[in-house]
Order: sequence, then C-alpha cells, then structure tokens
Amino acid sequence: MTADPIRDLLASSKVIAVVGLSSRTSRPSYGVSRYMQSAGYRIIPVNPAESQILGERCYARLEDIPDRVDIVNIFRRPAAVPEIVESAIRIGARAIWMQEGVVDEAAAGRARQAGLIVVMDRCIFKDHYARFAA
Repeated sequence: MTADPIRDLLASSKVIAVVGLSSRTSRPSYGVSRYMQSAGYRIIPVNPAESQILGERCYARLEDIPDRVDIVNIFRRPAAVPEIVESAIRIGARAIWMQEGVVDEAAAGRARQAGLIVVMDRCIFKDHYARFAA
C-alpha cells in the first residue's frame, strides 16, 4: 500500500458495479461510467428499469450479478445507501464508493466494520483522472 489509498484501490480494481446508472447520456452516472469503462474497467449497471447500458447487461440488484465486484459505485440518494451497503456486504464487494453529495456515516461505518473500503462524497472519475490521466 502507498500513502494514497484511493490510488491503490483504483489500481487494484477491475470491476465496478454502478448502482443507479442511467442510460440517459446527460446524466452524471453515464458520463462517469463511460469514462471509467474507457479507462479499462468493466462497468456493470445496476438499474431495474434498464436492460442494457454501455454495452453491458443491467441487473436489478447487486445480488443478481454473477461476477465478482471490486467497487460498488453509488449514484443514488443518501436514503438508499444503507440497503446498498448491506447488498455490497452480502456479495463480498471490496469497496463502496459514494459519489459527490452522497454521505451516510452510519452506512459507511457498517461497511468498514464488514471489512469494506469506503470512499464517500468523492467523484470516482475525478479521482481516477487526477491520478492516472493527468
């Protein structure tokens, strides 16, 4: 591990499940996920209202994803976070990433207690770009 745990997490991760990913290209979730996909990550959309986004099959819930997930990236309101964290724990995700404006200290504590890495109120695109593309 280096002195930059976010760099370490991003460098060691390959699969990102994006909860709340929208197929609408104007939505931040779409732009951020498209960038992360272009940077080499597999993006798995989690949105029960969609069937496919960015060329990947959508899943209704984290528990429906058949593959290992490194990071669960949350593009939902803070009220939805506790349930998503519990799902992330159940599937054995390595990390929870709450996008800018998404904060839930209690859910973050629960995730850490279960051994997950927690990044809160930060943009995964901005953090990746600053460390790897700039």
